[in-house]
Amino acid sequence: MPTYIYAITGADHPLPLNGLYGVGDPPSALRTLHTDRLAAVVSDAPPGLRAKRRDVMAHQAVLEALMAGGATLPMRFGLVGPGDDEVTAALDREADAYGDRLVELDGRVEYNLKAGRDEEDLLREIMTESEDIRQLNERTRAQGSHDDRVALGELVAREVTARHQREAEDVAVRLADAATRSSHAEPAPQQFLNLSFLVPRAETDAFVAAVQREAEQRGDAYAFTLTGPLPPYSFV
Repeated sequence: MPTYIYAITGADHPLPLNGLYGVGDPPSALRTLHTDRLAAVVSDAPPGLRAKRRDVMAHQAVLEALMAGGATLPMRFGLVGPGDDEVTAALDREADAYGDRLVELDGRVEYNLKAGRDEEDLLREIMTESEDIRQLNERTRAQGSHDDRVALGELVAREVTARHQREAEDVAVRLADAATRSSHAEPAPQQFLNLSFLVPRAETDAFVAAVQREAEQRGDAYAFTLTGPLPPYSFV
């Protein structure tokens, strides 16, 4: 039977699973797989599993219980292995890599930061600062040439993309000292940044304050959304 995987820990990690249950309806029983150096918390994988609230919360509760006891590699919801033997073999095969990652994640949590900018505010800035775009815009409005309109749209789109990239890089650099590592993901269409940070648990207040200062300095045209602390999914 396929094996659902919740997390990987060190072999000596506390495994406080009493009172917890796994995914599925009815809930599956949790169990552990051990090697000399590692342990994995798993259960049977129910057929047709979907991200229902009950199952997501069960998955999250297991991770929270394990993380309270120390370094944990959290698996994302829905990770399934072929079976217990294959999962155990993977623990043995990747013991060095998993061990290194456990050391890195010990005492750290993840924060995810998404940021966007008001489109009209950005376009006003582009029109003010780009002489080429301003002249082409004026010519297009006066003459209504189709080729000019196409060229203007392409030029503005390239400039928007370039400025979004520069702002994303700038935010990442300015917050780098407040975190151990960062991990980029593709932002949503209306955003320029989707960045996860690995933060020492003891320094989370300082990190949140740094993000708040960054948002305040950029002003009302920017929307910053910070989520966390989270299990460090992006760094497993």
